[in-house]
Amino acid sequence: MRATLIYGAGDVRVEEVPDPVLREPTDAIVRVVRSCICGSDLWPYGAREATSMGDRIGHEFLGVVEETGRDVSGLQAGDLVVAPFVWADNTCDFCREGLQTSCRHGGMWARDGVDGGQGEAVRVPQAQGTLVKLPVGEDSALLPSLLALSDVYPTGHHCAVTAGVNARTTVTVIGDGAVGLSAVLAAKRLGAERIILMGRHKDRTDLGREFGATDVVAERGAEGVERVLELTDGDGTHTVLECVGLKPAIETAFAVVRNGGTVSRVGAPQYPDVPADFGVFFRNITLTGGVAPARAYIDELLPDVLEGRVQPGKVFDRTVTLDQVPDGYRAMADRSALKVLIQP
Repeated sequence: MRATLIYGAGDVRVEEVPDPVLREPTDAIVRVVRSCICGSDLWPYGAREATSMGDRIGHEFLGVVEETGRDVSGLQAGDLVVAPFVWADNTCDFCREGLQTSCRHGGMWARDGVDGGQGEAVRVPQAQGTLVKLPVGEDSALLPSLLALSDVYPTGHHCAVTAGVNARTTVTVIGDGAVGLSAVLAAKRLGAERIILMGRHKDRTDLGREFGATDVVAERGAEGVERVLELTDGDGTHTVLECVGLKPAIETAFAVVRNGGTVSRVGAPQYPDVPADFGVFFRNITLTGGVAPARAYIDELLPDVLEGRVQPGKVFDRTVTLDQVPDGYRAMADRSALKVLIQP
């Protein structure tokens, strides 16, 4: 079969790889019908050291079950499924606590001999605990929004939930990427009436307004902080959802959060130290967030997607074939695409 491999910074190739086969009785083989490129894929795309052997890549996909191991129940050939961005047994103590990202028997896609999602098929470990069956066919118009349940929408939801967003909280979202826009959508779903989106790409912030943002702040740095404070009578917002992962973003978050408020960060941090000095401590600011346990949220979020009340799939603004995946990476890296959907 064909799959995407990364060889180094800027070097993504689509090549022939061995077909996946069942290795454990808890495995399933899934034929991929939709996958995508994640913003976090751009970190290795921008900085990975070159090697002679490529590594599989991709962690978001929808597919059709082709085969299951003898210990897998509840799934059968022909089922359309969504895979969270980590695989997990969904039965260990951490999974039962809703922390599937810490599953004692789980792991990550495209690591340790496990297939990546940007290919024609995937061997899914712990298939019964990982995969969520979808009540639609592979030709459904809902596929983009269902694909968003694999990572980006639950990540935005996790950011809002851990921050404590509700009808009584004001919200600032930092970042107009797919996760930031998903955080806007999640905050609106949770009842927030005032949502300030900090972003400077008009096509993206327009979608943010459609998702529920009431204000857009295009300025950055000190000017951006000043603008948010102007909009909030000098206080800042109760919650700040940091969806970028760079140090200036977390610094802005602490600067625009209200005293006693909460900053939640889900942008993969590209800085070793959190800039939370005594001033942040004295203001009683809470820092939370982390990697989203997507599997814990899919069952809750799925009905709204199926019934069309939310459309997180609107973050996909370009579709490519598997052969065009290198073009998709370039488009996301140069910001000419927000999030690229792959249709093998």
